[in-house]
Amino acid sequence: MTTDEAALLVAKGLEAEAIPYIIVGGYSSNTYGIPRSTKDVDLVVSITASRLTDLLNRLGPAWKRDPQLSFETNTGTTREIFELKGTPLKVKIFSLSQDEHDQSRFARRTRKEMSGIPVWMPSPEDVVIWKLRWARPKDIEDVRNVLLVQSREGNLDWAYIREWCGKHGTLERFEEILAGLPKPKS
Repeated sequence: MTTDEAALLVAKGLEAEAIPYIIVGGYSSNTYGIPRSTKDVDLVVSITASRLTDLLNRLGPAWKRDPQLSFETNTGTTREIFELKGTPLKVKIFSLSQDEHDQSRFARRTRKEMSGIPVWMPSPEDVVIWKLRWARPKDIEDVRNVLLVQSREGNLDWAYIREWCGKHGTLERFEEILAGLPKPKS
């Protein structure tokens, strides 16, 4: 099973269980920017732990749940990991936090197609805002690529991005990345 197939399988399982979700991480930046490879699937879900058991049961016996619950330090959320047995494939499932932007990002989610299947994704603005908070080198590159592609298409709410970057202390980083983008040809 490929990572793309796993992402779609889990998204379909979440839909079948009526569990609200968004696909984040590399997949969301690939949707709005320049695609890159990604080794895992990251999702944010709005459910209780018992509902994750329902999802795991729906996915079937080829999947296992890591018994060790982990903690995400940027927003203080919990993370569960589902693994496809016998492969390095992992699906990381983050709980929707009470973080003000996490709530806003989830409320603004939108339907996008992934391999012809509709799935829930954050908006391009929220991908930029979230990845600026993480600020790992690949996240900064993702921000650059999303801004490059989406600004050419005129699809960004610049005020929304600047407002949240101001709240998170990432506005200067955002403006530096924006200033370094190639200017559109007239």
